[in-house]
Amino acid sequence: MAKDKVKESEIAVHWQEEGIIHPKKEFVDQANMADPNVLDRFKAENWPDCYEEYAELLDWDKRWSKTVDTSNPPFYNWWVGGKLNASYNCVDRHLKEHRNKAALIWVPEPEEEAHQVITYQELWVRVNEFAAVLKDECGLKAGDRVTLHMPMVPELPVTMLACARLGVVHSQVFGGFSGEACGDRIVDSESRILITSDTYYRAGKLLNHQEKADIAVKHAESQGNNVDKVLIWRRYPGKVSSNSKMTDGRDFYVDDLLKRKKGARVAPESMDADAPLFLMYTSGTTARPKGCQHSTGGYMSYVAGTTKYYQDVHPEDVYWCFADIGWITGHSYIVYGPLANAATAVVYEGSPAYPDAGRPWRIAEQLGVNIFHTAPTTIRMLRKLGPDEPAKYNFQFKHMTTVGEPIEPEVWRWYYEYIGKGEAVIVDTYWQTETGGFIGTTLPALQPMKPGSCGPGALGMQPVVLNDDGNSVEPGSAGNLCMKNPWPGRMQTIYGDPDRFVETYFGKFAKRDSKKWQDWPYVTGDGGTLSEDGYIRILGRVDDVINVAGHRLGTKELESAALTVEAVGEAAAVPAYDELKGRVPELYISLKPGFDPSGVDVQVKNTIEKMIGPIARPSHIWVTSDLPKTSSGKIMRRVIAAISNFMDPGDTTTLSNPEIVEPITKQVQAAKKAMDAVPEGERKKLELEVQNFGDD
Repeated sequence: MAKDKVKESEIAVHWQEEGIIHPKKEFVDQANMADPNVLDRFKAENWPDCYEEYAELLDWDKRWSKTVDTSNPPFYNWWVGGKLNASYNCVDRHLKEHRNKAALIWVPEPEEEAHQVITYQELWVRVNEFAAVLKDECGLKAGDRVTLHMPMVPELPVTMLACARLGVVHSQVFGGFSGEACGDRIVDSESRILITSDTYYRAGKLLNHQEKADIAVKHAESQGNNVDKVLIWRRYPGKVSSNSKMTDGRDFYVDDLLKRKKGARVAPESMDADAPLFLMYTSGTTARPKGCQHSTGGYMSYVAGTTKYYQDVHPEDVYWCFADIGWITGHSYIVYGPLANAATAVVYEGSPAYPDAGRPWRIAEQLGVNIFHTAPTTIRMLRKLGPDEPAKYNFQFKHMTTVGEPIEPEVWRWYYEYIGKGEAVIVDTYWQTETGGFIGTTLPALQPMKPGSCGPGALGMQPVVLNDDGNSVEPGSAGNLCMKNPWPGRMQTIYGDPDRFVETYFGKFAKRDSKKWQDWPYVTGDGGTLSEDGYIRILGRVDDVINVAGHRLGTKELESAALTVEAVGEAAAVPAYDELKGRVPELYISLKPGFDPSGVDVQVKNTIEKMIGPIARPSHIWVTSDLPKTSSGKIMRRVIAAISNFMDPGDTTTLSNPEIVEPITKQVQAAKKAMDAVPEGERKKLELEVQNFGDD
């Protein structure tokens, strides 16, 4: 194919198919779903009624009259006519059988502080009393929006469930985000109430979180959105831990307000199934954040079902999703999914490796955790910092999940052997903020694991890989990964911007004049392949591709090859300008402790050339002490792409280690020639590429 005919979705694929690994018999024997007939029940010809199996896991105030209304694509209404309450389904209905069972176990970052165990009875009391505060002191009612900007403290799920009890739509902003970022989300959601925290621990420091509230309110007011009240949960009730000043008439400590609500009970509001439950914002560098609106009935049924059958959570299990509730993973698989299934969920406050890389395994040992759920980013970090730590502790997982990004086969194998001890099943999940829950993954007792592949479509899902003309590609060929059918957990719309919703997720392939859902495939924005056995392999965002002389290389493939080198702990590939080839890959790597950096760059280059080919050989490999990461641990590739191309790295306020940017910049730019000779038109194009690179 001529270079000018190469299309966006045609990414070079060089990864070899991995062998499969079957789950242990012990896992299969106890699994929530080991009935192979379920695969037939969820086949395409049984859509959409197959999803009633998920809806039946909930308690309904009024049963639905129709499974789904598809008359106005792509805006679908699941469980038409049904009514329920999310808070009731997560708390009240469990009291009869599980009143004294732990619902949440909160682990503070300081190891000398005691764990906080919250039973279902105690959770019910707390949710009711705070719901009374929201109703009586703030005047909130069903349909109102409230912004939450809270860290990983137990009051966060309490706040979410109190909002859901009233039918109030909550919008939780990741605690690591700046006050300005919070303010933008306040404006977009039209919130009048901000709920936040005074302090929290991160990497051994008690951080002043309250100061962000003043910034957020001021930022929102500058855009015409006034915040009436700021409610502040104190990490140490009754004690002032932040040096931020309170604003009279606006700021209130929640522990003071709760004194007047002791013993208060608030009946759960019966909500229509299609009533919004929450907004979850996804960010971008070139446009305002997108407020993904999730429904009450569709979302709750989907996370209840996927938690039960894919996470294999039983009431007697201790389940730890090592993620942040500020992201969709925490909403779906720390709060709503596990609590809907009467699980015991662990909530951890702080840094994954504080005070050392053994911390997660000490927590797992102390609490008897048997289901572990985390991101490849965290796995890579723990592999880098403490590869031998897991062997020092007496824990045994039956099940381990990966979430948030593709996991390289090399890292997968370490996770399986060293964390799972060769016994635990791994469920490698693919999904997005927009999807609400897993859409690609293995059903753990029935479908074998394959390193590097997330698995087939989840139950009921119909994945397809399309070229840019909208035609299906051959098995194993790369293209645009799409989902042919709607499902209950998918977002309803972008809050306040339905046109953007249509264009972003359907515009590429939709037949605009059609009222058939079949003509509106959901576009994930990811490049992927479907192998002969139906397993999905994610190649990264379609935009996260480096076009080297017309040969399109997926960044994830480059990084995966680099991580097979023993010394390499983390790797990030970015595009850099080249006068002859247009773009060339550059690779940033950090090493595991104790490894000598000398010669590693040559070893990595040779490995990539061997595994992928000479076209993929990086022009530069930068060995750095660390890579710029967000507070959630994700490498911010946009920043290092800017450094490689002599551009302003932009906003670094969400980095957990902003101090690393300057030394990396000096190291890289001192070794490269300045890029003043880049043609102006090419520079503008490059700037746009860099801005969007690595964005979720």
